[in-house]
Amino acid sequence: MDFLNALVALSNFVLIPAIAYGSQLALGALGVTLIYGILRFSNFAHGDTMAFGAMVTILFTWWFQSMGLSIHPLPTALLALPFGIVVTSMLLIATDRTVYRFYRRVKAKPIVFVMASMGVMFIMNGVVRFIIGPGDQRFADGERFIIRARDFKNATGLNEGLAFKTSQGITIVTAIIVVAVLFWFLNRTRTGKSMRAFSDNEDLALLSGINPERVVMITWIIVAALITIAGTLYGLDKSFKPFTYFQLLLPIFASAIVGGLGNPLGAIAGGFVIAFSEVTITYAWKKVAVYLLPESLEPSSLVQLMSTDYKFAVSFVILIVVLLFKPTGLFKGQSV
Repeated sequence: MDFLNALVALSNFVLIPAIAYGSQLALGALGVTLIYGILRFSNFAHGDTMAFGAMVTILFTWWFQSMGLSIHPLPTALLALPFGIVVTSMLLIATDRTVYRFYRRVKAKPIVFVMASMGVMFIMNGVVRFIIGPGDQRFADGERFIIRARDFKNATGLNEGLAFKTSQGITIVTAIIVVAVLFWFLNRTRTGKSMRAFSDNEDLALLSGINPERVVMITWIIVAALITIAGTLYGLDKSFKPFTYFQLLLPIFASAIVGGLGNPLGAIAGGFVIAFSEVTITYAWKKVAVYLLPESLEPSSLVQLMSTDYKFAVSFVILIVVLLFKPTGLFKGQSV
C-alpha cells in the first residue's frame, strides 16, 4: 500500500503536471522550430505573441460568459479558442508584412531579424498589458476536476488521493490531436511538402515554382494556431499573467534547442525533457520518500534540490549544457 501511495503522490505532483506542462512547452517549441526552420530566424516575440493569443481568447471567453454561452462541463475558452487563433493569425501576418518582409527582400542577416523581433516583443508586451492589465486573470469555468482526490480515496482506500484537473486532461488530449494533425499536414499535403522543401533548400524550392510568400503566410498561420492553443492551455492550467509568458520564452527556446532546432519531432521531445527536469528538480520528495523508505531512514528535510522559484534556472542550465556539448540537439537539428 505504501508503494501505491507513493505512486499516487508522484503522479499528483510530478507525472501529471510534467506531462501537461511538457505538452504546453512542446506546442510552443513547435512554433519556434517552424519559424527557425522555414523563416530562418529566432523569434524573440514568441512568448508575448503567445500572451496576445491567450488574451484574445480570454476576451472572447468573457464575452461568451456574459451572454450565458458555455459548453459545460468543458471550459468556455475552448469555444473562444478559434476566434483567438484567427485574430492572432491576422496579427502575425500583418507584422510580417510591415516588419519582416522588408528584411527578407533585402536579404538581411538573421541577427537583423532577431533584433526586429525584439522590437516586436516589446510592443506586443505593452499592448497586452494595456488591454488586459498586468495582473492575474482567471477565466476558467466548467468542471474543475476529472478525478477528485476525495473520491479517489473513498474508492481505493489509499491515504493519498489522485487529483486530475480538467485543464490537464484537455491539455494532454489537445496536444496529441494538434501534433498528429500538424505532422499529417507537413507530410501528406501538397502545402506541407512545399513548406518542407522550402525549409530544406530555399533556392531549389523557388526553382520548382513554390511561392515563397504563400509558404511564409501558411507558416505564420500555423504558428499562430500553435501558440494561441499553448497559451490558452497554460492559462487554463495555471492562470493568465502577461509577464509569465515572457518568462516562458526561456523554457520554450530551451525545448526547441535541446530537441534540435528546426526539427519538429525534436521540439516535442525537448518540451518534455525540459518539463520533467524542471518539475523533478524543484519537487520536494519528502512525502514519496516517507512512503518508500523504512522509518529509520525517513528524511527530516523536504528533500528538494531547488526551490520552485528557480525552476527557469533549470532550463537555463540544460540549455547551456546542450549548446556547449551538443549544439544540434537530441534529434540533430540545425546548430545554433
